Amino acid sequence: MAQTAKAKIGSARNRTFMAILIPVLVIFVLFNTIPLITGFFYSFTDSKGYGSFSIVGIQNYIDLFTDTRVLNSYLFTFKVAVVATILTNVISLTLAIGLSSKIKFKSALRGVYFVPRILGGLVVGYVFSYFFTYILPALTGTASMLASTEWAWVAIVVVLVWQACAQTTIIYITGLSSVPEDVYEAGALDGATGWDKFRYITFPLIMPSITTNMVLVMKDMLMVFDQIVSMTSGGPAQSTESISYLIYQNGLNNSQFGFQCANAVIFFILIAVVSILQTKFLNSKEEQL
Repeated sequence: MAQTAKAKIGSARNRTFMAILIPVLVIFVLFNTIPLITGFFYSFTDSKGYGSFSIVGIQNYIDLFTDTRVLNSYLFTFKVAVVATILTNVISLTLAIGLSSKIKFKSALRGVYFVPRILGGLVVGYVFSYFFTYILPALTGTASMLASTEWAWVAIVVVLVWQACAQTTIIYITGLSSVPEDVYEAGALDGATGWDKFRYITFPLIMPSITTNMVLVMKDMLMVFDQIVSMTSGGPAQSTESISYLIYQNGLNNSQFGFQCANAVIFFILIAVVSILQTKFLNSKEEQL
């Protein structure tokens, strides 16, 4: 009887598991796998996104490396991603250390810091666009940063960092809370205080959190899109065109569907390679520490 009951429970669990798994797999295949395969196919064509098309082989991929606009978008995207990733992690770790200390209203402050993550990228972008276009120039007496080819990217970085710090700070707080107090007590007995305490105790023990945040933030920054759409639309003079925005704009609006599909394939591979290299490098640092 006991074995029969266990078998029934096991069967019920399996049915529940399959009932949850199958719809997720179907949605994933429909909205991820099939579009990915379709886009890969169109990358070998001269498709405009409509009408007939011809197979052009790898010509789109060759043209990518000679297109100045595409190359500039890659340079801009990586510049923004690297700067924003570093700033996000430095600021988030600083905030996490402050929120992990014994201060009043700590829980309320954690909730406030997470608000930017809840807001949509387009909403945040439009709000900051108004700030940089009207409020900041009125206060400083200068022109809008978004109208400058030299400073527009800085405004985008500010918005990206402000929004990304929310989730990153929470992850760092979790990592800091996992550090045993007795480790700090032992370090204090050895004279570890201030910077030495952070460098030799805190930093090595929260390295897994640093690895997670560096990889996730870098990936998100490379895929920046909403903020570009709502703040600059790639301007001024195409100086803030991210790769994602260029793929969208030229692929759907300028009849370069096949060409931008090739761009999307290269971009996908590039993000995967960057994430893998980041993970391996940071994991090796974890082992050394």
